[in-house]
Amino acid sequence: MKKLCIAAALALAAWGAAAQSWPEKPVTLVVPFPPGGSTDQVARAVSPRLTEKFKQSFLVDNKPGATGTIGATFVQRAAPDGSTFLVTSLGPLVIVPHLVKSLPFDPLKDFDLITVAVQSPNVLVVPAASPLKSVADVVAQLKAQPGKMSFASAGNGSSDHLTAELFWQQTGTQGMHVPYKGGAPAHTDLIGGQVDASFQNVNSVIQYIKGGKMRALAVTSARRSPVLPDVPTLAEAGVKNVEVASWQAIVAPKGLPPAVRQKAHAAFVEALNDPKVRDQFVSIGFEMVANTPEEFAAFQRKEYDRWKTVIQTGKISID
Repeated sequence: MKKLCIAAALALAAWGAAAQSWPEKPVTLVVPFPPGGSTDQVARAVSPRLTEKFKQSFLVDNKPGATGTIGATFVQRAAPDGSTFLVTSLGPLVIVPHLVKSLPFDPLKDFDLITVAVQSPNVLVVPAASPLKSVADVVAQLKAQPGKMSFASAGNGSSDHLTAELFWQQTGTQGMHVPYKGGAPAHTDLIGGQVDASFQNVNSVIQYIKGGKMRALAVTSARRSPVLPDVPTLAEAGVKNVEVASWQAIVAPKGLPPAVRQKAHAAFVEALNDPKVRDQFVSIGFEMVANTPEEFAAFQRKEYDRWKTVIQTGKISID
């Protein structure tokens, strides 16, 4: 019994020491998508705050490709010592596992969850010069020319891809999915009229909507977005059950020392709640979340099951 007590005391001391010393070397925030998208925005907003707080470098490293799985796999295989975190969208954590049979990681088992940082609705947008002026116009065109109207996305398995699939399911239509390697190139081609429409994160296209380069037709939230008060929800526009929130989260390789995990969680939440960060995100349509690892786990499970149903119903595959 005495030996057990000594072992427990030593373990607690080790955990405490690990927390006190973290971060003892530069920390990498891996973003599994190209620069410029919503996920990249989150990483680049918190990294300078963390660098300033700890007087240690927090570096953003973009590792795009394979629907976010290249970056996610890199983090899953990294040492669980608090020097590597994944800042990701929902794709690799709840969508891609249902689309890729040979995924090299299990998102429900292979990461230590830190926090869901932010979430935002998607918005159905078309080029400013498009003749489509409403959701009804979009549905009418989809029905008139099945499979021909093109919908851009940030990549296979992204929230904008699956939102389009859900939209088609609920309207009994079928469009043509055009995946890009990230949101930025999709925006460029949408503005240029190379594609017909897209469901994009509100925050990533708000400047194009307000700048007159894209036309917003509807948002995927239950209520209208505060940054687009004149744009109806899909439900208001006549399309039910397409309430979708895109979200960004922070995870670590499985096996992070508990004390380091607690300290990292507190640090990320503090950075997200910095008034400048909060104001920056809220002003472009984000909702701040910054929840606990336990809340994150319950939310991930719910989202995982929800998108599994959508993918199975639509018989969607990217293999």
